[in-house]
This record gives sequence, structure tokens and C-alpha cells, in this order.
Amino acid sequence: MSKEITLMKGNEAIAHAAIRYGTDGYFGYPITPQSEVLETLMEQAPWDTTGMVVLQAESEVAAINMVYGGASCGKASMTSSSSPGMSLKQEGISYLAGAELPCLLVNVMRGGPGLGTIQPSQSDYFQTVKGGGHGDYKLITLAPNSVQEMADFVALGFDLAFKYRNPAIILSDGVIGQMMEKVSLPEFRPRRTEEQIREQCPWATLGKPASRGPNIISSLELDANVMEQNNIRFQAKYAEIEKNEVRYEEINCEDADYILVAFGSSARVCLKTIDLAREEGIKVGLIRPITLWPFPSKVLSEYADKVKGMLTVEMNAGQMVEDVRLAVNGKVNVEFFGRLGGIVPTPDQVFEALKEKVIKK
Repeated sequence: MSKEITLMKGNEAIAHAAIRYGTDGYFGYPITPQSEVLETLMEQAPWDTTGMVVLQAESEVAAINMVYGGASCGKASMTSSSSPGMSLKQEGISYLAGAELPCLLVNVMRGGPGLGTIQPSQSDYFQTVKGGGHGDYKLITLAPNSVQEMADFVALGFDLAFKYRNPAIILSDGVIGQMMEKVSLPEFRPRRTEEQIREQCPWATLGKPASRGPNIISSLELDANVMEQNNIRFQAKYAEIEKNEVRYEEINCEDADYILVAFGSSARVCLKTIDLAREEGIKVGLIRPITLWPFPSKVLSEYADKVKGMLTVEMNAGQMVEDVRLAVNGKVNVEFFGRLGGIVPTPDQVFEALKEKVIKK
């Protein structure tokens, strides 16, 4: 079937893209502002067309462990939630990383801490890119800023997860999840057969053929020396991901005196800020990290030698700003502007912050 263009919410785009990717199983639990993912999957009833399993689990903890089971079999398994729900999934996410299981996670962020609000936020950055669960692990983190990218990043996230045998996450927020835009849906991919899974995922627990020993999926290793070697191998894999998979967007940076750094919906706000600044003769550009991990540190370091200052714009108390400061290593002043608790900053507020915090320095 060919691509089709339609109008839908970001959450709905996630669901449609998951069906079209050939996802084997979705296991989730409703929570605002991402409930449309599960609702859309139930409406589409893909079990009748592609054979995809869609299950509302009894809890977020149950959902992530169902993903663990499906991923252990080499299946394309996914879940979605919002901030408090993702907190409940952290133990399972750490287990998935420790067992080197590919899967796709989706977090449509809302304000916190605690139950907080149902309004959009970006305050799960630390939780996601610094490892919200225990142990030394990393999640491949994709940050969409449009409904189209919500759809596109399903396939990208799954493909990267299977390429590196590592969980991947789409880190969105309530703005992108709830907003409606035109989206070009991907073509249908057939679900892989068991023979294809055995070929592509020789580690999967699909039953033991006579040609090999049993596959055992576990993150447990009681021998400290072996566990250290496992971790050394993990770190080598993470280094390979950092080498190959950094993604970002540069907007009006070629002549910029000042750089805004923002991801997701904050980056959309900054596009208008650039226009406001340039109308006043102030040359401002935008660097939008698309992968929050691996982070585009190199490009930020290169711009630090060219510009007079940077401002990170986030819907939190200042999280990504730490990685920007590490990237520039003191070569240029980096300031922060953010709104909290579900408030989305306006382009004018960002422009005023840029003039007050960076340009007047």
C-alpha cells in the first residue's frame, strides 16, 4: 500500500506508524496526554489485519515487563506512557538495557514532579538521557518536534534499537502529542516471519534448534568479573552509537552571532524568536538536537568558536543546558531560559530572555 497524507494528532501518528512498521506487540496503560496512542490502536484493531497484539496492561509495571517478554523473543515490541507512568517503568527499562533487548518506548511528557499536571513539559530529560533506572546504561533518544516526526521516528527508533540491541525512546511532550498537523504515513511493512526473526535475532528465545545451545535472556550476572566485562562491552556499544547516530538540525546558523538550543516543541517556539530577532538586526540561529542521546556535542563545540553566546530554551528548570555547557567547555557563555509546570514559553519571552541574559552580557 502507498503512503497517504492525512490530518491527525501526534499521538495518533505514533499508533498508525506502529501498525505500518509491522510492530508485533504494543503493551500500554492510559495516562494523559498520551492516551490516544492506545485508543487509536484499539480503534484500528490491527490484530485483524497485521496480527499485531494490542493490550492494555493492568499497570505500567506490567506493561514494561510484557515488552521485556516480547523483546526477548526478537519481536518488535513497544509501549507508551507519560511522565509518572515512565517513572514506574524504570526498573524494567534498566532490565531491558542490561539484557540488550531492542524495543521502542514513547514518553509524551507532562509537568511534574509527582502527579503534577496534564500540561506539556520537558522535565524528563535527565531521567531519559542520564539513565532513570539503576546501572550504567543509555537509551537511544529521539526528540520529535512535529507530528510528521512522531510518525517517522517509530521506524527509526525500532531500526536503531534492533541495529544496536538497545532500547530506543521517542521523547515527546504534550504539545506534540496533542497538536494536529498533516502527516504522510509510511508504507506498510509486513511483520517478520519466525524464520526471519531467527535469522536476524539469533539471540532470541524462540525455541532451541538442534544446531545451537539454549538462548538465555537475563540481565543477572553474579560473577563480578563477568559483569564488569559486560559493562565494558556495553560502553563500547554506546561509543559506537555516539560515533554513528548523532542527529540534529541547524537553522539560520551560518551567519549567527547568537545560538538558541532547543528540542521538541520549544524548538518550534524558537523559530519565531529567530524572526523577531532578525527583524531587529540581531543574527540568531537555532540548533535543534534530534537525538538527545547521543547528544550533538561536537557541533555545539564548533559553534562555540564562532558565536558570542548561546541560550538554551526548555520547558523545565534547566536540564539540557548542562549538556550544552559541557559541550562548549567554557568557550562561550551559555545561559538558560525555561518555563515550568506545564507553561509553554512564547517567542517574545524567549527573545526578551536572549537580550537580557546573553546579548547584554
